[in-house]
Amino acid sequence: MIAALIFAVSVVAFAQFGLYYWRATISGIAAQEISERIRVAAGINHEGIGGRDFRNIIILKDLSPDLRGANGSFKVIRAYYSVVEKLGSIVPAMASWANTEMATCARYAAVMMDQHLERNMVCAAQVRGM
Repeated sequence: MIAALIFAVSVVAFAQFGLYYWRATISGIAAQEISERIRVAAGINHEGIGGRDFRNIIILKDLSPDLRGANGSFKVIRAYYSVVEKLGSIVPAMASWANTEMATCARYAAVMMDQHLERNMVCAAQVRGM
């Protein structure tokens, strides 16, 4: 019984560590600079990227060709965004936190799209150079 309890606590601690690590990775990527071409392509004409811009960035992602397969489908970040959005609307005390998290998701998606478009442009330049 004690072994099962230790195992359960270990699994919960490991899952919590994994979540914190994933969240730190997302925040680190979201802190990078976002190019003007992403802002223009996604129709973002205000200074900061907020949670409301997430859907425009995802639409841009869905419209751009993916040269590396289905790797960058953003399924996990889409799910996280949906959960946070729902929590923010259900629990008013969490609305401020939810808005911050949704903005982080939008910035993460914008940075990843910027990298995606850069890879596509490099590939297109290589094809033209052949």
